[in-house]
Amino acid sequence: MRKYIIAGLLVWLPLAITIWVLTWVLGLLNSVFQTLLDAATAVLPASAHTVLEMLASIPGLGVLTLLTMMLLTGMFVANFVGQWWLRQWHRLMSNIPIVKSIYTSVKQVSDTLFSSSGQAFREAVLVEYPRRDCWTIAFVTGKPAGEVAERMGTPADTEFVSLYVPTTPNPTSGFFLMAPRSDVRALEMSVDEALKYIISMGVVAPPVHAAPAVAVAAAPH
Repeated sequence: MRKYIIAGLLVWLPLAITIWVLTWVLGLLNSVFQTLLDAATAVLPASAHTVLEMLASIPGLGVLTLLTMMLLTGMFVANFVGQWWLRQWHRLMSNIPIVKSIYTSVKQVSDTLFSSSGQAFREAVLVEYPRRDCWTIAFVTGKPAGEVAERMGTPADTEFVSLYVPTTPNPTSGFFLMAPRSDVRALEMSVDEALKYIISMGVVAPPVHAAPAVAVAAAPH
């Protein structure tokens, strides 16, 4: 009985979690759309309330509307005029007290993670953490810069990298490290494969890739 129950659980659990995640995303989008309708109801005259209530009752309209808004926004900011308006918007948000600290922080993180020219989460590596001879998977997020790089006091010929070490099974939390490039070992697996390996706690092993032509050896301790 136990074996059959576990076998059935392994079949239904991925499907149930997938449905739960999709339901949560759709609910979030619909709640944003409902908030926009509530704001329109407070501003528009009473004669328009019936139309707004009818729009709110149409299933899937909120998701379609928000996706269309994001598509049109992306098309607008991709040209010269849109870039000018985007700079004005950033300047406005950066001058509002309290709002500027939240907005600026979120913008910097999102630009780093989702920019096509960024280097965040583009490379999976092995690093000794939390002590020597214990290894974990980390992601290269860039290089130390600014005051941090100046105060590290490292030799000019030593290259340092910024690393994000995710926790298991929730990779959205983790630790930020700065280590010499010579202390990390490059992996041939993709970022997606490394994330699956971390989330599964090592159960779902990625396929074996061809060894790199030049391996990055760990520096002696």
